[in-house]
Amino acid sequence: MTDSSSVHWKNAVRILGLTGFMGSGKSTVGQLLARQIGWHTVDLDHRIVESSGLSVQEIFSRRGETGFRELERQELSRTMGEALSRERNTILSLGGGTITRADNMALLRRGGTVLVWLRCPMEELLRRCAQITDRPLFRDEAAFHELYRERLPFYEMADYRVDTECEPARVVEQILALGVLNRFPA
Repeated sequence: MTDSSSVHWKNAVRILGLTGFMGSGKSTVGQLLARQIGWHTVDLDHRIVESSGLSVQEIFSRRGETGFRELERQELSRTMGEALSRERNTILSLGGGTITRADNMALLRRGGTVLVWLRCPMEELLRRCAQITDRPLFRDEAAFHELYRERLPFYEMADYRVDTECEPARVVEQILALGVLNRFPA
């Protein structure tokens, strides 16, 4: 019998990617989960803002979605490289559209990332996002629904699904219950 601390690195999950639509709780759950298990956490949108010196809304305004997606790809590549080269277990909160690009998905898969889709009913997503003014792809309810429909097939490619209509602490419990994480020092 072996406890999880003696499992060899090659058998351990090093990167857990949280994916899902805007408002699904990726950033909040990522921080809570990382704190609970002692892993490093990276919020990809925050990384993009830090590296560019611009808000997400400013990036979309100045460079369009194409420019944003290029910055996203660069930061994803950098984050993956850091996690793997440092052998640092990482909870990676992805942007809502990150996995819709084949190059990003290939990078995540090559890095052995386990993807967890934080699934939330549309009505709850709308409720959570209704008061947020800095989401450039949330123009109106019809566009919100259409964007969700476009992204749904990509979210369904995740390795696991966890419902997020509950409190974030409960979402963390559900992720831990999946049994895919080994507890290693950060």
